[in-house]
Amino acid sequence: MSIDVLIVGAGIIGAACADALAAEGLAVMVVEREATGSGATAAGMGHLVVMDDNPAELALTSYSLALWRQLAAVDPAPHEYSPCGTLWIAADDEEMAVAQDKQFTLGAHGIACELLDATALYAYEPQLRPGLRGGLRVNADAIVYPPKSAALLLARAQSRGAQVLKGQVRALTGYGVLLADGSELHADKVLVANGSASLQLLPELPIRPKKGHIVITDRYPGMISHQLVELGYIKSAHAADGDSVAFNLQPRPTGQLLIGSSRQFDVTDKAVEPAILARMLVHATSFVPALAGLNALRCWTGLRAASSDGLPLIGPHPSRANVWLATGHEGLGITTSLASAQLLAAQIIGNPTEIPIAPYLPARFAQLGMQYG
Repeated sequence: MSIDVLIVGAGIIGAACADALAAEGLAVMVVEREATGSGATAAGMGHLVVMDDNPAELALTSYSLALWRQLAAVDPAPHEYSPCGTLWIAADDEEMAVAQDKQFTLGAHGIACELLDATALYAYEPQLRPGLRGGLRVNADAIVYPPKSAALLLARAQSRGAQVLKGQVRALTGYGVLLADGSELHADKVLVANGSASLQLLPELPIRPKKGHIVITDRYPGMISHQLVELGYIKSAHAADGDSVAFNLQPRPTGQLLIGSSRQFDVTDKAVEPAILARMLVHATSFVPALAGLNALRCWTGLRAASSDGLPLIGPHPSRANVWLATGHEGLGITTSLASAQLLAAQIIGNPTEIPIAPYLPARFAQLGMQYG
């Protein structure tokens, strides 16, 4: 078989790219060493959330959420899609001012949201601790179950002719990839879409792993209605170094609750760490005290792939011929997967992109073009 695009990685990004490229009639092969949707995809909370820290992030997340809504409109059940919305919590007047700014920005881009005073906040979520100032409700945000979504996207890609091979890519060659078993695969283009593991193939990438912990509880239906996120989460998500925790609580359609989040830079050991886990849970119970009495079923970790400027790398490697990138999404890989795939596919087939592509091009990083020709 002649391969137009060989994709390294069958997480949510690789699966979405395979689906988008196969839909354009390209011959696609996906190489994955583990199960589909494993790695960071399986470790993700599955939130589909509009983020507005900068215009490029807002453009990418809002575009992708529109694509997710189109996908869910066909049949939401297989993805466990739930349009629960996000409730950003303001603990004090300073954070309430942030919520107001966020409302202005999102509203200016046509994204429905509702500023809440304390009374309205507790009407929506009575389990929150007393004394909070208010919040912002973003109505169209949603959640999915990431491993299932990745598997569904990859299955649709296969129905369009894509092939999937179980194996580990050891190195990129000038004409494809070298597998760990010594075999070689030839392809016109190689797309590296395996998150933080992309550093093993391309150590020059401006990406650092960020380890995170997640806890899932037993079933407590109706306890929480929205995804709850503290406005202080933004500081944690974009910290430049060190360990941090932030409050992020998500109701699953099963009635279970997912509790996050933690961030540890450059930690690649996936073992659960009791100290950071305890810190995360104490912080979560400071927002929802009833969490202290719930049964936790399991906890696990994953590695986010964080780029140095907070935006993903989507497009051609500027100095490695026929190597393409879809990585560096950090904690927004689930949210932005569908848009990333469309932007990637449009570039490969030579079509215009739906949103300006420049902020996400790998060529924005000068170091990618300095030593590798």
